[in-house]
Amino acid sequence: MMSPVMRQTPGYLVPAFVLLLWSASMTGAVVTADVNQSEAAAADSTPERPHAPANLQAKERKYDSGNTIILDWELSPDDRVDLEDLIVGGYNLYRAEVHEGEVGEFELIADTEDIPPQLTEYRDQNDVVPNQPYMYRLVAVHADDDSVYSDAAELEVPIEALRYWFDPNTSWFLVITLVVSFWIVLYIYLAKSGTELKIRRIAGLEAVDEAVGRATEMGRPILFVPGIADMNEIQTVAGLTILSRIGRLCAEYDARIEVPTRRSLVMTTARETLQSAYMQGGRPDAYHDDMSYYVTDEQFGYVAHLTVYIAREQPAAIFYLGAFFAESLILAETGNASGAIQVAGTAQPAQLPFFVAACDYTLIGEEFFAASAYLSGEPEQLGTLKGQDIGKIIGGLLIVYGVGLATVAESTDSDTMRGWVNHLMFEVLGTEDVPEELIEAQPAEEDDEGGGDGDNSDRDSNSNGGRHGVHQVPSQQYWPESHSSQWHITMKTCQPVLSDWQYVAGAAKA
Repeated sequence: MMSPVMRQTPGYLVPAFVLLLWSASMTGAVVTADVNQSEAAAADSTPERPHAPANLQAKERKYDSGNTIILDWELSPDDRVDLEDLIVGGYNLYRAEVHEGEVGEFELIADTEDIPPQLTEYRDQNDVVPNQPYMYRLVAVHADDDSVYSDAAELEVPIEALRYWFDPNTSWFLVITLVVSFWIVLYIYLAKSGTELKIRRIAGLEAVDEAVGRATEMGRPILFVPGIADMNEIQTVAGLTILSRIGRLCAEYDARIEVPTRRSLVMTTARETLQSAYMQGGRPDAYHDDMSYYVTDEQFGYVAHLTVYIAREQPAAIFYLGAFFAESLILAETGNASGAIQVAGTAQPAQLPFFVAACDYTLIGEEFFAASAYLSGEPEQLGTLKGQDIGKIIGGLLIVYGVGLATVAESTDSDTMRGWVNHLMFEVLGTEDVPEELIEAQPAEEDDEGGGDGDNSDRDSNSNGGRHGVHQVPSQQYWPESHSSQWHITMKTCQPVLSDWQYVAGAAKA
């Protein structure tokens, strides 16, 4: 029986209608086939997932401030250097906070750039909160497609970093601090009891009285330049300390002093310093705020004002005491041309040659900072100055001792001597600045078939810097365990813990 549509359709259109239906069905079949083929091709192009790393473990870093968690693991079976095509391109590390036994959301804290292939240790210092439990997950990422990764290796129990109030590995610092403190207290006691402490004569400070006296005789002003830095610079503080002595002399001699400043806070401090100095000099009425004034924050605008002032006013004495940079030679040459007595002092090594060449007296380095103790003669300051000299002597002896040990270690190629050098560097001095070429070479775990007598020969061949069979730890991870107990064992056996440390020229971080 024909449908109503077929009864109403003219007879000559029926074959065309049937042909159209057949064509549409064939087109759909072709499209479906193409889609299936595309999906199959995409499935074939997707690389296989690498095998997961194993035995993820974590431990806190002993005796630190609670900001480091050390993780180590076994490499993925696909992370092998003997493969022609690299499968594992690195590892992604995820971390989650644990609160009341509930594990939060995992966040990526290190990717393949941070954890490249063949690395089995990572130190998490990414905003680690002390006493906060964390859970970690580690996955191996495919080298060709970072969206393809392995199953996750996860910690069995949460780990937290503890905050320690004392690090026994830095006991040497405590010993040195106590020794220096003892001598400081002793010298202060001797100075208060009337014992004369010998201080080396500093010609630049001895010339202060002469310069102020000359300015008084000539009736010309004294120019004091406290540098171009703000009050957060210790050189500015040291310069204003000397200003106190100069201001008191100006009050006693009735000399005129000018202190133009580049920073407003320096101006305020200089005013208070001069006011106190004039009170100590017995002439508080002679002080006025215009003695110290603000010029400009612009470096060379400030310098232009000083050069014009020197050329016009012709001061009899000029003091440059503070932090100076490119303007040092301009100021010193201008003052030299005016015929003034110039006393300069700065801790900027690059500017000292200009002051030495153009000024009459120059305070070099520590002379500048010791000026307050030298000029005041107060027992507390003199005792501190003498006690610090003991600290310098200890530092100098340690330098000589370390240089001698390093020279002998390199000359004799002795692992024992190199262990002593590392002991001095990492325990006595406690430095964190390990050279990049200093790496730790540890032999990889031998296969079950490769044990026995061949271990030593494999270790020797692997110690030449090749990556095959060697786990290279980045230089910042130089001390894998608590080294105090290990060093105690080292001292007994005379075998340095760090005998595997090697200076490899041009070695790169793993």
